[in-house]
This record gives sequence, C-alpha cells and structure tokens, in this order.
Amino acid sequence: MKETIARKVRITDTTLRDAHQSLWATRMRTDDILKIAEKIDAAGYYSLECWGGATFDVCMRFLRENPWERLRQLKKVCKKTPLQMLLRGQNLLGYKHYPDDIVERFVALACENGMDIFRVFDALNDPRNLEKAIASVKKYGGHAQGTICYTTSPVHTVEKYVSLARELRSMGVDSLCIKDMAGILTPGAARELVGALVKAMPDMPIQVHSHMTSGMAAAMYLAAVEAGAGCVDCAISTLSSFSSQPPAESMVSILESVGFDCSLDRSLLAEINAYFKALKAKREPASASRVEAVDAGVLVHAIPGGMISNLRSQLAQQDALDRLDEVLEELPKTRADLGYPPLVTPTSQIVGVQSVLNVLSGKRYSMVTDETRRYAAGYYGRTPAPIEPKLRKKLCGSLKPIDCRPADLLKPGLVAAADELPPNTIKAEEDILSYALFPEVALGYFKWRNADPAKRDPIPADVEEASRAAQPSGHSQASQASQPAPASQASGPAPSGTPVPAPLNGTFYRSDAPGKPQMAADGATVKAGDAVCVVEAMKLFNPIKAPAGGKITFLVEHGKPVAKGQTLAVVG
Repeated sequence: MKETIARKVRITDTTLRDAHQSLWATRMRTDDILKIAEKIDAAGYYSLECWGGATFDVCMRFLRENPWERLRQLKKVCKKTPLQMLLRGQNLLGYKHYPDDIVERFVALACENGMDIFRVFDALNDPRNLEKAIASVKKYGGHAQGTICYTTSPVHTVEKYVSLARELRSMGVDSLCIKDMAGILTPGAARELVGALVKAMPDMPIQVHSHMTSGMAAAMYLAAVEAGAGCVDCAISTLSSFSSQPPAESMVSILESVGFDCSLDRSLLAEINAYFKALKAKREPASASRVEAVDAGVLVHAIPGGMISNLRSQLAQQDALDRLDEVLEELPKTRADLGYPPLVTPTSQIVGVQSVLNVLSGKRYSMVTDETRRYAAGYYGRTPAPIEPKLRKKLCGSLKPIDCRPADLLKPGLVAAADELPPNTIKAEEDILSYALFPEVALGYFKWRNADPAKRDPIPADVEEASRAAQPSGHSQASQASQPAPASQASGPAPSGTPVPAPLNGTFYRSDAPGKPQMAADGATVKAGDAVCVVEAMKLFNPIKAPAGGKITFLVEHGKPVAKGQTLAVVG
C-alpha cells in the first residue's frame, strides 16, 4: 500500500499582536515579549505577527516604549521565524492617508529594522490604496501579502473578491490573505471563496485570518484548508478565542486529526501557554471578564467585537449607553447608505460614530463628522457601492468630491515632518516617521523620553491604571476613549448673543488638525452656517457651525473638555 504524505499547513502566531490587541487592550510590553520570544521562535510557526495595528501607537502613548526598538530587540532573538506586521496600505498604522514618501520610507525602515512579512490591506478593498505600500515592500526586500477584507453585502461577491485578488497579483504580491475581521466567514463560504481563488491562481499561497467572535473560526479554518488554503492565524490558548483567534493547540489537533501536518512543537506550546497564563493576571483588563465568550449577534449585524466595545465606550462618554440597541439597529442602515464598506479600521470607526450621531441627534445626518464628509467625497478611496447622489451631496457639503487615488493629492511630507520637530527632540530617523504618523503622541513620548528619569511621569503598573493615566488627546486617534469633564468657561459675564452649544461631550478645538490655523478668530465676523470650531468626540471630529451671523466670541479654551449643551461661543 502506497503511503500518503500529509499536506503541510502552516500557522502564523498572533499572540504578540492581534491576540493581545483583541483581549488585553494591546498592553503587552516589550519585556513581556522578550522573556518568552526564544521559545516562541523555536515552536515551528510560519511567522510571528508582532507589529502593526495598534501596537505602534500604544507603545508610545501608554507604555512609553519605542516601537522601533521593540522590533529590533525581537529580531535579535527570533532567528528562525519570520516577523510579520499588519499595514493599513496608504494609512500605514494611522487613520488617514499619508504621502507616498512617508509610506515608502516607513516600509524601508521597517525592513531595515527586522520586519519580514507585510500584510497590506485597505479598508475599502481599493487597490489604488495598496499600490505604493506593496511596491515599497517589494523594493526593500520584504514579503508582500495582499489582503482581501471579507464582508457580506449585495455587492460583495466571490467574483469581486477573485477580481481583487487578480489585481493584487498584478502588483506582485507574494501571497494572499483573506481577512475575516468580524468572524462571519462561514465554513461553506470559505470553501467556496478559497476554492475560487485556488482555481484562478493555483500557484498563489493563501492564508486565512479570522476571529472567534461568532464561534465559527476553527470550523471555517478546517474548511478553508481542505479547499486549498495553506496557512491560518492562531493564538496561544490563553490569548485565544472570544474576539481573538482560534487556539493554536486546538487547531493543530483538528488539522492533524484529518491528515494535515502542522509541525508545531506541542511541548513548547505548553510552556509558552504557561508563561502567558501567569502573565494574564498583570495584563488582562478587569473588564475582560465581563465579555461574553461568543457573540452570535455578529452573524446578524456583522460588527467586529472590537467595534462593539468601542460603541459601548462611545455611548458611555455621552451618557447614552442605554441606547446601544438603537445604534446596533442603525449601523447596518448607515453602512448601506455609505456603500457597504467592510467594517475594519478606519471605516469601522467612521460608520460606527456616524451611526451613534444619527441616533443621538434624533435626525439622521443632521450631524456629520469631518471623516464622514471626506469618506463620502472619496478621500478614503472608492466605496464598494456608489452612495446615493442626493445623500452624497448632503454628506460632502462644501467639500468637492474626488475620483482620483486620494494620495495623489498629498504633497510629500517627510521633510516637513522633520522641520516641524523641535530641536534636540529626535535620536534617529525612525523618530521622524513616528512623528509623521502620530504627531502629538510621538511628541509626548519624546518629551517623556528626554526628561530626567527622576522627573518622568511613572508608567502605570497595570492596564486599568494606564487607561486612566494616559487618556488620548483629541487630535489623534487612540485605542481608549476618555470621559470628558465639564470645562470652565472664560471668567467674567458671558457676552450676549446667540449661543453656540456643544452637541456632545468631548474636547473643544479652534482648529480641525494639529498645526492648522484657527477656523475662526475671536471677534471675527462669521456667517450662519460657517464652521467655527470642532468638538472631538469618540475619536472623530465634529465641526460646529455658527447658528447665526455676526461677531463671534469664544468662551472655552482650545483643547479643553466640554459637556453636551455647554456654550462654546456666542454670536452677536
């Protein structure tokens, strides 16, 4: 009898990135990682996802660590296993498009510092937003993994996904990833999609990424592998399941029981899991114990688990947590209005916050964030389905729609970023890139790093304390949201006139981005309908318009928290 050779199935470990981002608020520290890195490197994984996503921001903002140094140190230890990162295409690690020169230099330095595999995705599956990042990865010797963000809608079909895969192949990607961020890819749909991709491009390696939010991911992985996928994403069991990936130990047993070969060292997996089980007490947020193990609701609303927690946090900021069910009912409608975007960063935030505003304002689209306007106008890319023309016109307002690749409108930014940095701030070129991506976060970290160690603010010892001690500033995105406190108004009697009230709890700004001039000077004459200031709430900017024409007098200082209904200015 002829002996059959088991087909090899590779496993990428997500413990060092997506798993602790999903379960531990991304609070794993470099020392935590280095203490176990050698054993993880020896376990037999295909790759180690350890960078990208929220890790870069959180390293600087909360942990007071240099993310570049984390990469360098991990590379020194991991001699056998390639390192992998998640890259948001033209968005890199942020929430907006960056100029091409910043994209290319970031990728170049990531490769130079030890990154091997780049999983490159775009929230809209717009190939134009992937071109520069993929070309840069190839130019500097990295492995470019093109990504299909999986979702369901009337316009998302197997044929469309195969067409996207063909475009990615034409860009020179080395492999494909099906990214199922909500955990809604069923075993049957996975079998069909992977089968179609294998048929269309039989020599293209296919990897599958999912989350256990709905409880289906392990079964889906088996179906995908049987259909021809060669690699799946898993996490060590202590950091698996819930909104994370399937457990590596269980997935190995499942796959090997039907004849596949995963080649992972089970004894090392047990040692690695014991380490993280002990670490869990220090790094897992106390709130995690209140999370349900399975959220079957995701099969109806298709909202990723991390997005649900964001919605809860955002509603809590507005003292409206009791309206979560209304928001969950509104969100699919808003998503349909906006052309059925996949719900992944940054579109998940744009759609989620706009849904919250549609509910809280009492009238849909009476309040529209700057990000929603830019999305509708094409500044994030091409929407999967067209937005109804009348609605698009309303959403865009005075912003002129575009049809070109959004990054074509951006001027080179690297030199400008370097020029903006205060003298004696940076220690290496990587610092310039950190600033270009997260200006205020990076400056805060540089200031802390350059201070006398005896005078530095202490780094909080645990997750809950860190969340309280390092709340995000309004001009940058963050993984945690802050609860605004009532702000004091200017001293003395308030001038008479038509009040400009805050529509939400949030943070008050006179400009709509760091370094930009004030939208309206104090004492200037404004017209009714002019955008005069911004209230940042739920990590997005909400332009505030003058309710009448006349001379404007501001009553709140730039950067101060404000409460819903508080008078920000008067016009008279």
